[in-house]
Amino acid sequence: MNRRGLILSVLALGVAGFGGATWFANRPGPVAEAEPVAPELADAMIRPYSPILGPADAPVTIVEFFDPACEACRAFHPIVKDIMAEHGDAVRVVIRYTPFHGEGSETAIRVMEAARMQGVFFPVMEAILEEQPRWAAHGNIRPDLILGIAASAGLNEEAARTQMMAPQTIGVLNQDRADVETIGVRQTPTFFVNGKPLDPFGEAELRRLVSAEVAAAQS
Repeated sequence: MNRRGLILSVLALGVAGFGGATWFANRPGPVAEAEPVAPELADAMIRPYSPILGPADAPVTIVEFFDPACEACRAFHPIVKDIMAEHGDAVRVVIRYTPFHGEGSETAIRVMEAARMQGVFFPVMEAILEEQPRWAAHGNIRPDLILGIAASAGLNEEAARTQMMAPQTIGVLNQDRADVETIGVRQTPTFFVNGKPLDPFGEAELRRLVSAEVAAAQS
């Protein structure tokens, strides 16, 4: 987690209401025109296996480079869900794994991939993020707790132990690591909206960029 200043402000507002809070923001204002990523990077932005939240054919795509051990990712999760709820079928979110926090991150990603194979990706992702303070507290990383947390959300733990080590899972991890390097992601969460980087970073900026892309798609 590389956004310490962000965490101090966002967590104070957001984590207390994690899991069900409704987030409010000022009406979106003008958005500076952002340049999409270079065409040669487009393939590295989304892979066919990447988990998708929302309609697969939504006209606006948020790509989130995400680390399940990242506090700012946890804080932004309800914001992203609120943006999806606000825009309905117009927005989807593509998750890209960014294991910047070592063994804890990698174990959580392997568990999430097992959950995807079992058709319980979203509830397991929710549980892992909700329980993040228990397994990923600073100085007390407990990857051994993650599988049990996921099992409480519907994961078949016995099957998951094999799926976590499957060549398919290893391939996803390796490809996402390579794409993170290719695109130049250095911190989490990092967002792109229809290929446009979120710069500057912030909740209001993300809401404005998504709203602008939705409006353009519907015009």
